[in-house]
Amino acid sequence: MKQILIFFILFFSIHSQSQTYVKVNALTTPFTIPNVGIETSIGKKSSFQFDILVSPWKSINGKPRQFYTFIPEYRYHFREKYNGFYVGAHIGASIFNFQKWNYLNTDKYEKGFGYLMGATIGYQAKINDKFVLDCFLGGGSSQGFYKGYYIGTNERYETAKKYNKSGEWIPYRGGVMVSYKLN
Repeated sequence: MKQILIFFILFFSIHSQSQTYVKVNALTTPFTIPNVGIETSIGKKSSFQFDILVSPWKSINGKPRQFYTFIPEYRYHFREKYNGFYVGAHIGASIFNFQKWNYLNTDKYEKGFGYLMGATIGYQAKINDKFVLDCFLGGGSSQGFYKGYYIGTNERYETAKKYNKSGEWIPYRGGVMVSYKLN
């Protein structure tokens, strides 16, 4: 009970002293892949953002295109929060039922989960007291654990007993977030 009380006191004291923005990615949303987030102040030049990128499409042209990515990120702002350049560090997770880029002309797809560990660089431009544009690009190490299947038969095409593993250093996030200040 004490832990719950301490959590609520900390949450409301931080929240009452912080600026919080809700965000939507203007570049991914028109492609019906919503990327939404929330960013809140946690220090003089620091903020914390949590965002979700979702492709809910089980199939596009007969190919699986479904994934969910969750990324919590610490951000350091060089000048002031929500106005100017920043860098961020994150560790995130993903769940996918997707055909990888190197299998686009085949009948193979992968189903599994993974984690992401990397950095983001961005620039935030204040439009007025309520709106901010956040232009960003991020990437790092993407580590996946998956089972590979043939489209149509759902038979496995690889011989791993449990999960196949795949790791890449790639850019995996970016866009322009339209941010609205809540408080």
